[in-house]
Amino acid sequence: MLNESKMVGFLFTKDYDKAKAFFVGKLGFTFISLDQFALAMRCGQNMVRVSRVANFTPAQGTVLGWEVADIQAAVAWLKQRGITPEKYPFMQGPDEFWTAPSGDKVAWFKDPDGNILSVSQHV
Repeated sequence: MLNESKMVGFLFTKDYDKAKAFFVGKLGFTFISLDQFALAMRCGQNMVRVSRVANFTPAQGTVLGWEVADIQAAVAWLKQRGITPEKYPFMQGPDEFWTAPSGDKVAWFKDPDGNILSVSQHV
């Protein structure tokens, strides 16, 4: 049942305006609504709901990610929108993405609240 259902992702923000500017303005999500409960947006066939909280600490790992066909094109697209990929100590070389031993590639970036997001290309 769930395998054939659309997914809804949930995030937290301290500032709805900054979150909307990032997800709608930079990432191109489709705005649905903003009320006292959440900022709701559509990303492809899926929904992302961002709830405002006064204080929170972002998770130490990826909270949302997208599988892409071309990691280099995805990273270039993000950079064109002013989004800087994260660079972690385990990432070797000049690439702005990490290549796993399996050959999968992952690039990470953060939203204005520090939530870690990713794009990945799988072999």
